[in-house]
Amino acid sequence: MTKPIDPASQRQAADVSLDLTGLKCPLPVLKARRQVGMMAAGTGLAGTADDPAAPLDFDHFCETTSHRLIGNETIAGVFHIFIKVGA
Repeated sequence: MTKPIDPASQRQAADVSLDLTGLKCPLPVLKARRQVGMMAAGTGLAGTADDPAAPLDFDHFCETTSHRLIGNETIAGVFHIFIKVGA
């Protein structure tokens, strides 16, 4: 289970930020998967999405890959998701 995080500090610490708002399932996680595939292990991805399925999709994505879901915070209907890229 992920812990509450500070979206502003995570976004600043992220190597890449993606705005996935306005996209519907499964596009947010598919676009994030493509981006993560181009990133080096140990780097961080910050994403925002407003699709209600996004938190579950990102949780499943990280559980089935070597990536780690660092945090998932909801603010005003927008999900702020932070992933540490695995090997």
